[in-house]
Amino acid sequence: MLNLFARASVSRFLDPAGCWLLRAGIGPDAITLTGALGTVASALWFFPRDQLLAGTIAVAVFALFDLLDGAVARARGHGTPFGTVLDATCDRIADGALFAGLTWWCFEVANDRPLAGAALFCLVSAQVISYIKARAEATGLSADGGMVERAERLIITLLGTGLTGLGVPFALDIALWLLAGMQLVTVIQRMLAVWCSARERETR
Repeated sequence: MLNLFARASVSRFLDPAGCWLLRAGIGPDAITLTGALGTVASALWFFPRDQLLAGTIAVAVFALFDLLDGAVARARGHGTPFGTVLDATCDRIADGALFAGLTWWCFEVANDRPLAGAALFCLVSAQVISYIKARAEATGLSADGGMVERAERLIITLLGTGLTGLGVPFALDIALWLLAGMQLVTVIQRMLAVWCSARERETR
């Protein structure tokens, strides 16, 4: 839900940077790959070592690359089909690494198996949420919206890791369990959207 509003607001600040990067010969695909690789490396390096605050800052910085590649594409005047698929693929890999790193932290550092289960559920359901939309669109149906999309997922998760890194007790517990519940609702919402879209197409 925040994706549209956040991107519209941040784009005003990132568009000049996109123009500068394009003039420097840096394309959006390179930025997409850099952001994804940086997120994966940060999540799998810092979180398992209980460096939650450093990991939060690093992942947040690299997550901004997901907006910066769009700014470069706008400066160029167009995106590409390959770039669209690359961006979606890198988002899924980055999300998987984020929750994999947190699951590792839950097992090895916190020694909290129920919380590790919540992190694993967040990992799987995040992929399912994206897959429902992609599969629906491939069959000509609609599955937009839902309680939690990628922007909300990152904000809630990084608030939990950052506050825990600052010493706030149970911040990550609350974030992961809250996110697990919200993502379950989102899966249901998207499947209902697909069902309604299919029924609407059948009645035409």
